[in-house]
Amino acid sequence: MELPKWKSIIEGLLFAAGEEGLELKQLAEVLELDVKFTAGLVDELREDMKRSGRGIQMVEIAGALQLATLAEHAPYFERLAASPSRSSLSQAALETLSIVAYKQPITRVEIEEIRGVKCDRALQTLIAKDLIEEKGRAEAIGRPILYGTTKSFLDYFALNGLHDLPDSSQFEHEVDLEEETRMLFEKLDGKQMTIDDMEQE
Repeated sequence: MELPKWKSIIEGLLFAAGEEGLELKQLAEVLELDVKFTAGLVDELREDMKRSGRGIQMVEIAGALQLATLAEHAPYFERLAASPSRSSLSQAALETLSIVAYKQPITRVEIEEIRGVKCDRALQTLIAKDLIEEKGRAEAIGRPILYGTTKSFLDYFALNGLHDLPDSSQFEHEVDLEEETRMLFEKLDGKQMTIDDMEQE
């Protein structure tokens, strides 16, 4: 296979891995290539991104390679996060927040197993709104990030602590996302709180 094709595959794998990234050894195993050869491809891809002025870059954090935005573009990301059209949470974000609230600390993969779909964007939205945050890393292959709710989450919903969340013991073995989400956002201390209310606080 030609080098450009290998580099294209690496970029796609790092995109799919999200913020958890991939260690060089993992990358080599997936590609079924020698670690040293893979390292060379990674270095070339990193330089290609810099040379072409791409809007993303390759970084290494805690031994894992991942794609990231450029620091100099931060003001634009802040504007996007503050955009009125993005003031409300999507159903995907609500479901993801509900899962994190009840199952924390939890990894992205575990959330996706429950929802059945990818949740990268929902997680980014919730982090940007300071509703969830990283709580460390799991003792598993790749040391995936663990997510949990923030103090802002408790403040938004007038909770003294996670013990004040609506009781979920009534759920059966299978997770009822619709019921969890409804309980979380409509029955906290008997109040009816909409997402619009939350955003205005």
